[in-house]
Amino acid sequence: MTLGDDFNFVEDTEFHTTFSSQPVVFGITLTPKVSGIILGVLGIAGAAYIAMNFVFPLLDSIQQQETKQNELQQAIDQKKSYIKQIDKVQQEQALAKQQQLQVLALFANEKTLDTLLLDLNRLVESSNTQILKNAVRAKLKKYVPSGKAEPITDGSFGSLVNGKLKRSSINIEILGTYEQTQSIFRNIERLQPLLIVRDYQSSLSPESVTQQDKVLVRRVGPTLISTSFQLQALMPLSQEEIAAVKAVQSKIK
Repeated sequence: MTLGDDFNFVEDTEFHTTFSSQPVVFGITLTPKVSGIILGVLGIAGAAYIAMNFVFPLLDSIQQQETKQNELQQAIDQKKSYIKQIDKVQQEQALAKQQQLQVLALFANEKTLDTLLLDLNRLVESSNTQILKNAVRAKLKKYVPSGKAEPITDGSFGSLVNGKLKRSSINIEILGTYEQTQSIFRNIERLQPLLIVRDYQSSLSPESVTQQDKVLVRRVGPTLISTSFQLQALMPLSQEEIAAVKAVQSKIK
């Protein structure tokens, strides 16, 4: 063997010694580049594992909590809306009740009917306040109530009134001049209860003519007018009366 061959042998031995210093896994030499790639892949795999087992479930839980929170908020908002609607309905009911009381106050009642005769006498006398002492005075000649108030079922005031109102009728006759009669009717319109005038008839009064020596002589002064009419007072039925009317109508049908 020559010196050159020995030298080459030594170099070849050192080269293999240096090359074999890198770790080998499954036949793959772990160079820095390969190691970096493997570590990167392991990092990605670890991140994916953590994401799949920790991050995603956590995000899903957070999303579920947000969904539940939104549902609870919607339920709260809905309940608030219901509360507002309840308050609105209660206000509307209170307003309707107040309006109903105002409407019912326009109708007559048993108490106002009890004082109606006195009211009419007062109205007739009030028409005499501005006349001369010896002048013709207006009179209330007839005041005849027809009896107990009867429920309205004949449609005379419309079908919506049937079974809800009753009326009491009073036949009245007054005597006075045209101006006095006009004043009395204007004052009747100002009375608080709802009163309706029916069957109005007016004619010259026999008292406007006197007989002297078998000769008819017209009285001097304003002409007297006799006016007769029916005054109807409308009153609301009570709940018991409404039920009784319905029971009667159901039997008729």
